[in-house]
Amino acid sequence: MRLPAALPFTLPFLFTLTFTFPFTAPAQTPPPPAKRLPPAGIAIPDPDRTELTAATAALAANFAALRTELTAAKKISLLALLPDVEIFHKAVDWPLRYDEFFSPKEVATARHLLAVGRERIAALRSGKAPWLDATGLVVRGYRSKLDDSVQPYGLVVPAGWQRTASGRLQVWLLGRGEKRTELAFLAEREAKAPEIVPAHTLVLIPYGRFCNATKFAGEVDVFEAMDAVRREHAIDPLRTSVAGFSMGGASTWHLATHHPGLWSSASPGAGFAEVANYQRAYLAKEPPTAWEQKLWNWYSATPYAGNLFNVPTIAYSGELDPQKASADLMEQAMAAEGLKLERLIGPKTEHKYEPATKKELIARLEKLADIGRDDAPREIRFSTYTLRYPAAAWVRVAGLAHHWERADLTARHTGDGTATVTTQNVTALSITLPRLRTVTLDGQTLAVPASSPSPLPSHFSRDIAGQWSLRASADTTVRKKPGLTGPIDDAFMEPFVFVRPTGQPLNARLGTWTNGELAHATKLWRDLFRGDAPVKDDTALTDADLASKNLILWGDPTSNRVLARLLATGKLPLTWNGQALTFRGQTYDAAHHAPILIFPNPLNPAHYVVLNSGIDFREHAYGSNSLQLPKLPDYAIIDLREAPGPRWPGKIATAGFFDESWK
Repeated sequence: MRLPAALPFTLPFLFTLTFTFPFTAPAQTPPPPAKRLPPAGIAIPDPDRTELTAATAALAANFAALRTELTAAKKISLLALLPDVEIFHKAVDWPLRYDEFFSPKEVATARHLLAVGRERIAALRSGKAPWLDATGLVVRGYRSKLDDSVQPYGLVVPAGWQRTASGRLQVWLLGRGEKRTELAFLAEREAKAPEIVPAHTLVLIPYGRFCNATKFAGEVDVFEAMDAVRREHAIDPLRTSVAGFSMGGASTWHLATHHPGLWSSASPGAGFAEVANYQRAYLAKEPPTAWEQKLWNWYSATPYAGNLFNVPTIAYSGELDPQKASADLMEQAMAAEGLKLERLIGPKTEHKYEPATKKELIARLEKLADIGRDDAPREIRFSTYTLRYPAAAWVRVAGLAHHWERADLTARHTGDGTATVTTQNVTALSITLPRLRTVTLDGQTLAVPASSPSPLPSHFSRDIAGQWSLRASADTTVRKKPGLTGPIDDAFMEPFVFVRPTGQPLNARLGTWTNGELAHATKLWRDLFRGDAPVKDDTALTDADLASKNLILWGDPTSNRVLARLLATGKLPLTWNGQALTFRGQTYDAAHHAPILIFPNPLNPAHYVVLNSGIDFREHAYGSNSLQLPKLPDYAIIDLREAPGPRWPGKIATAGFFDESWK
């Protein structure tokens, strides 16, 4: 993780820092030289390149033949293991294609990984997979639902581990590594265990989609890797913990505070907990817009500090480490919520674990694993700013009065079928408790039909008069709800497809801008999230795509027939033709403007449609994970007369959020 310049930390909580500025985004300063991630690699000798290219192609051909054989033989269980081979091909193929060798030693590493890939193919062909029952350091792979890419992960399997016996899991999150391609990651995972390895515990090391502090696809990767582990190992959900150091410490703060119902303990080491203090010097030079400040509450941990009420957390810092500031801030934020942060500090230590303190930390984490978490704690305290993060234990928030404003919930149950819940800024929620009979919501008592020992959720909603009622099922109206909240970047937390235009654009300026933004988004996804963004021509989109994916539409009504079809429904919040673009009562010259927005798909309101945007942070954020944050809200109108730059896709004429009804 890249450290910021030394900054004073005198404000009580960072998230109170506010900037004042006009709503329109400021004009951009001349862009600095673009940072490349991963950085440019070295030239490897031509004979080595020729050898590796041939060996990689041979592995791909051998793999394709194996897939055909297993499919013909209907060996489903072995087909499911093919990502365990594909990771080795990708680890060498991508460095060859994208200039990602960083040391002459990596040539030998590439040869080794290709050899392991060949060994695994031979094993699968004979009906075996010995790595499933191996102990020690093991590398595995899975295929992601987001973009159908293959992603690696590492395991530390303790001696005597039985895959069918319920066991403990620790998720270990890595520090920043700008050269940690799949090739480097697999080499690391074969060479060494992480810093914190509790006894009798299976340790999962997600790749995290490279170097993003588990943001966006990196966050999804953690949970997809956990699911992959659970398919092969019986994991005790009440003894699943999360820990990490540096960038991994930042990731731990995020995952612990935003997903508090999952963890038996959390141990963040160093890292950052929010952006405002950590990047104060940068923000003084590049003042954030109002919507950016709201969107800090997607990934900042300090505003969610109260969610650690039921997550035993032990923060580690080196006494001399500037990143000790993150735990200082979290300690203050937790104190404001009436909580005390347990801390261990390595004496006279900079940015690393001090050996004696690390030993003490591991011992404490092992004791917390012995205790485990309560599956149905008697009391829950939960705060959120977005329904991207809606749940804690047995309560799930399903509606907010105002997105990106703090919502609070305190819930208690007595164990005899009675629950009491108080809320602020919550309009819908679900409760899942066995034998639930009555619920008192903000002072209003409601009877609940008899629930079995294995309960289904009970759904409640509040009307505009503030009265709660029991619903027969979850709300199906088109409004902001979990999985359908905005902003634009939320579309990339679920399966998506880029829909490429094949027709002629409204004008040359718009066509040039669209093509440039599509190329930029595709490259960013490949470089920073280590997958090929799924791309289809507008003429090739299928009903299955409409049913299962968020549609990222590029172009305009004449160039993209899918966009034209959606505009024809009259259910998108804009009109657009060759002369004018009309949005929210304002008309813009179509020769010089283009919309970016996220909205429920009129043809399938359970999924999004996005116009003309991928993940929307840009090159300005490549140097620090703390800046890899949402840059745009639910919509923006772009003035194309200013070229895209390091922060924005052009001059922003207006931008903002839709309300809770997508109005």
